[in-house]
Amino acid sequence: MPATRDGKLWRSQFYYKDWQGVRRKKNKRGFKTKGEADEWERNFLQQQQKNLDINFENFVEIYFADMENRLRESTIINKRYVFDLKVTPYFKHKKMCEIQTSDIRAWQNELIKKGYAPTYLKSINNQLAALFNYAVRYYDLRDNPCRKAGSIGKSKADEMDFWTKQEFKEFLPSMDSKPEARMAFLLLYWTGMRIGELLALTYEDIDLEKRCITINKSYQRLNGKDMITPPKTPKSNRK
Repeated sequence: MPATRDGKLWRSQFYYKDWQGVRRKKNKRGFKTKGEADEWERNFLQQQQKNLDINFENFVEIYFADMENRLRESTIINKRYVFDLKVTPYFKHKKMCEIQTSDIRAWQNELIKKGYAPTYLKSINNQLAALFNYAVRYYDLRDNPCRKAGSIGKSKADEMDFWTKQEFKEFLPSMDSKPEARMAFLLLYWTGMRIGELLALTYEDIDLEKRCITINKSYQRLNGKDMITPPKTPKSNRK
């Protein structure tokens, strides 16, 4: 159904079948041009398809619609950031079924030229590989082109430098005028807890008699909102 005028703007209105085969009506208003309304309809209908004859950017939306029910919000935000800036702009107009190993290699080379840290390169590449693994498992893609292309970067960063006990003792007096910050550094140094875990601590988490701190949550700021979430991994719940 072609887009129609809606006052000074345009409206997209059409029928489609949902994942259960039920015929439904879709109606979205507020487009500035007829072209924008038609493009939105094309993208929406592509995202309802069950095959891979679909633009990469639309398959990414299918992937995120599924994953957002299974992953932590912070994980989704980080994945979305990587796709929006480092992945989708390169592949968005290619069809999923047409992306080849040579395309992946060319994309990898573009990333390498930008001089990113090896661990960051590895992380970006892993995100794209995960998308194609999803397509292989649930949409019958024959194979993952990222696997044939090989990986880039490396999984482990160079060895980190840690303060020795003496170096920490030399630093601590600089916090004497800031007792809250001094206590924070003491907790971080002697327990190894993450900063988000420190910021989420409450009085109930600290048992002075047993000399025990319970870690069962973490503080994050997501999309401008303060949020208390579970720790990074199940093993991060600890005493």
